[in-house]
Amino acid sequence: MELIESREIAAPRDQVWAALLDAEVLKTCVPGCETMEGSASEGFTAEVVQKVGPVKARFKGAVTISDVVEGQSCTLSGEGKGGAAGFAKGEARVTLADSETGTLLSYEVNAKVGGKLAQLGSRLIDGFARKMADQFFERFQATVEGPAADEDQQDDAAPDEGGEKKGWLKRVISS
Repeated sequence: MELIESREIAAPRDQVWAALLDAEVLKTCVPGCETMEGSASEGFTAEVVQKVGPVKARFKGAVTISDVVEGQSCTLSGEGKGGAAGFAKGEARVTLADSETGTLLSYEVNAKVGGKLAQLGSRLIDGFARKMADQFFERFQATVEGPAADEDQQDDAAPDEGGEKKGWLKRVISS
């Protein structure tokens, strides 16, 4: 399954880039993710529970980040094994560019499955993979953009512990 899409994110490119490399942000955005540990430089380990048609599985796997062009692009690659259900693997080539409203995030997703999952048929698998990619990038956009604009302004107006004014995501990423 291949998917090529883009999203406008109302945040500066450096903020979007930092979120893309943050384990806590990724955990929040991956549908069914129960754990995500590690770092962008060393890779992440994850545990994800998903149900595809009649097959429900717990996938344990790894996510690596490669082809990094700092602040501009990278490839997120993941592979998980779900025991008797089979395996899933895929990658997303992500590029960032400045836009009038913040950052244009473009992505190309490629996904493959094997085992019992592959027996479900390509239509079901392709639909599921597309839904997972859409959910990930919708959640990512919502996480980076933060709460509604009026809440964001109130949050930014209050100084943090060091007396410095920071946005919600900057506090999440730095903690």
